[in-house]
Amino acid sequence: MLDRVVIIRDLFAARPLRLAVLCALLTGCASSDGPYVFADAGKYQFHNCEQLATASKQKHERQRELKELIDKAEQAVGGQIVSVLAYRSDYVAVNEEVQVIDSTVREKKCAVAPPSKGAPR
Repeated sequence: MLDRVVIIRDLFAARPLRLAVLCALLTGCASSDGPYVFADAGKYQFHNCEQLATASKQKHERQRELKELIDKAEQAVGGQIVSVLAYRSDYVAVNEEVQVIDSTVREKKCAVAPPSKGAPR
């Protein structure tokens, strides 16, 4: 009986250590602009400023379209479920793409025009 108590106590004592190691590993993999789930942080690394401006404009337009679709879907009965299933993952992915583009623009010190007023942030 005493052996079981010692084993269980040792397992519980090791749990915080395993959690700390896991957090350290995950933190080491994260970039300064956050861990991206849907976007590739290096996708726009070799784009020039003109290509970045075009990509930024396209992504902001898509972001605006998805926001309008989400808002429209949420007005209907059961619309929140529809918006989550149909549009929310795309919206999150586009937001991450915009963050990657903005980060690349800052790194390359490009003079990209700000998005139109209709684009949400």
